[in-house]
Amino acid sequence: MSAWKVLLTDGLEENGKAIFQAAAETVDKKGISAEELLQIVGEYDALVVRGRTKVTPAVLEAAKKLKVVGRAGVGVDNIDLAAAKTHNVTVVNSPTATTIAVAELAMALMLAVVREIPRADAGMKSGNWLKKELEGGELWRKTLGVVGYGRIGAAVGVRASAFDMKVIGYDPELPAEEIRKRGAEPVTLDELYARADIITVHVPLVASTRDMFNAEAFSKMKKGVILIDAARGGVIAEDDLLAALNSGQVAAAGLDVFSTEPPGDIELVKHAHVICTPHIGAQTAEAQQRAADDIANEVLAALRGEELRWRVA
Repeated sequence: MSAWKVLLTDGLEENGKAIFQAAAETVDKKGISAEELLQIVGEYDALVVRGRTKVTPAVLEAAKKLKVVGRAGVGVDNIDLAAAKTHNVTVVNSPTATTIAVAELAMALMLAVVREIPRADAGMKSGNWLKKELEGGELWRKTLGVVGYGRIGAAVGVRASAFDMKVIGYDPELPAEEIRKRGAEPVTLDELYARADIITVHVPLVASTRDMFNAEAFSKMKKGVILIDAARGGVIAEDDLLAALNSGQVAAAGLDVFSTEPPGDIELVKHAHVICTPHIGAQTAEAQQRAADDIANEVLAALRGEELRWRVA
């Protein structure tokens, strides 16, 4: 048995645990507090988290033996990458594992919004037959604007094309030809705002994307646009979205993520034209098993000094 010690703080599927246990001493401290993490992290060579655990400069300072942090999932905004670099700690993630799950949820939110499925279901359960009130819309021949045409954005584009939607895409990190290869018409962000009937968000939360969907952005969109966000909370300025919904500039929204999670009893969540889910984009059995397998192998590769597929920092 290796002398490596691996700490799991947010849980991991059994297949991932088994990979770790075969190669290292593995300790599962699911739900550990920030205070306890600071006390014990110094014992470990690897730390594996999801989105809950905050890997702060203080954590990295206390982690004297730490060689690698693994994020079981895509987003790494809960890990201080600059501090990791300062302390010579490698950061890896599992970016492909949840692609299908998130893409399918984005499509589900679109369909739920345009057909008012939650309202229809609630009516049935309360004994109300709302047939005449529920004249929805169709995805057919609507223009879908995909902001962020990476793995997940492109996967949404493929599925939207199957609904005969016109897919346009914006991604500042990709050349136009690559967006075209992935099946979308490349456009500028302002052009996307002006043309899209539905906009779906697939960008990370970084300094340049925080609150990018704000009052100014909403003013550039087609009146009555539908907004879908299954990416990251904080990308949408939530007070501005609420105002745009109340004015009718934005007709409806489907949101899986929020600036603060859980968001609490806020007006945006309760709005009649908003459908919300509790950050479940990656929460499928299949995606979680893929993520566990991928992150376990990637973390162990980092410990062994092998070539990495998904190094973030």
